[in-house]
Amino acid sequence: MRAFARRTAGPKSVWGSLAVVVLLAVSGCSTTPDRAVGEKQLRELGESGRAVQARERAEQRLRDVARAYTDGTHLSPGLVVVHDVCVPGSGPGWFFQQKTDNYKIACSMNIIAYYGADPQHVGDALDGILTAGDHARSRPGGSASAVPFTHDDYGRRLVAYYRGHGPNPQGPQAPEPTQLAASGKTLTWDTTRGGASRRTVEEPYAGLVDDPPVSRVVRDPKAATVAAVRKRYGLVFRLELPYRDYFAVLKNGRTRTEVPG
Repeated sequence: MRAFARRTAGPKSVWGSLAVVVLLAVSGCSTTPDRAVGEKQLRELGESGRAVQARERAEQRLRDVARAYTDGTHLSPGLVVVHDVCVPGSGPGWFFQQKTDNYKIACSMNIIAYYGADPQHVGDALDGILTAGDHARSRPGGSASAVPFTHDDYGRRLVAYYRGHGPNPQGPQAPEPTQLAASGKTLTWDTTRGGASRRTVEEPYAGLVDDPPVSRVVRDPKAATVAAVRKRYGLVFRLELPYRDYFAVLKNGRTRTEVPG
């Protein structure tokens, strides 16, 4: 449960974060005053036609975002891990106002994508990603682009560093830079220096339970591993998209849908 909480610390939407709050409070419980719905109704609402349609749209949108990092770049697709969760809203047992008080259920989803890259051309891979972000930002609505990373000052110095044309952008004594973060998206990669200090992208968290619609886990390809991606390409990039709400049922019976990106 602690691991799940760490992985879901990013949602910032209006009805975001409630999945974490409620799951931590009532996970594994039977019907209690703290739950807006019981287990049976939670599953019925989470498996409804509208929920399924919203789930499919959300997953496709997130997969499109992940795919944007291979279009025109030096990254090769390796593994995609989808996790979505539906949790009950809070019942009348709370002594103070909760974001979940108006909901019967709420569902959210995230994706973590792993890519392969040539360790000798990390600069080219990063340059391709930043170029994709530049192009996206130049278009209308680009500030909410699938690729928010651009050739800003840090980005330019990062590419130069990996191409051997400049110093470490974080300072001469700093460790090798291996992360970019913007708009809730986090991109990390293996270090290229050998030795005991080498840091590599870890395997996906293995503790997520596949029990849809309460907790649904999809690995694509199913048997793929980060180690296999690294063995094939030499280096691994990891893109994490934050959990985003995609479906909710309010206590008045109305539904809300939102396409994450």
